[in-house]
Amino acid sequence: MHRIPSALLLGLLTACTAAPVSTVAPVSTVDVLVMMETQAEAWNRGDLVAFMEPYWDSEELTFVGSSGVTRGFDETLARYQASYPDAATRGKLRFELLEVRDLGRGDAALVLGRFYLDRESPASGTFSLVVERRPEGLRIIHDHSSADAE
Repeated sequence: MHRIPSALLLGLLTACTAAPVSTVAPVSTVDVLVMMETQAEAWNRGDLVAFMEPYWDSEELTFVGSSGVTRGFDETLARYQASYPDAATRGKLRFELLEVRDLGRGDAALVLGRFYLDRESPASGTFSLVVERRPEGLRIIHDHSSADAE
């Protein structure tokens, strides 16, 4: 019978039970700015499918707006298409990023900002997003957008 020195055994047990080191890059402000600029460009050329690209393609996606809670990617896309059917209603979109706050996991962040729609009847408001770095890239898993009072 072989004897394993207790220090070596303790070291092996510690290595096996230590918390795994995350290899996922944290969500950075630059990542969010690039995502939002890409979204605004897609919106402004009328491509709502491309605008939705950063949204999580899942039934678990949640969107909260003035008409209540929408669940799921397809339902959220349909909501945008119904609410903004043409260039006049879409206007030109721009974002102002206020804050990106890590949610303590390294791969998720809370994003706070403002949106502005330049059109005949301008609109603006605030939004909060929960973004998560997933295998397919940075994804919005929750969006709460509220228009300013007129």
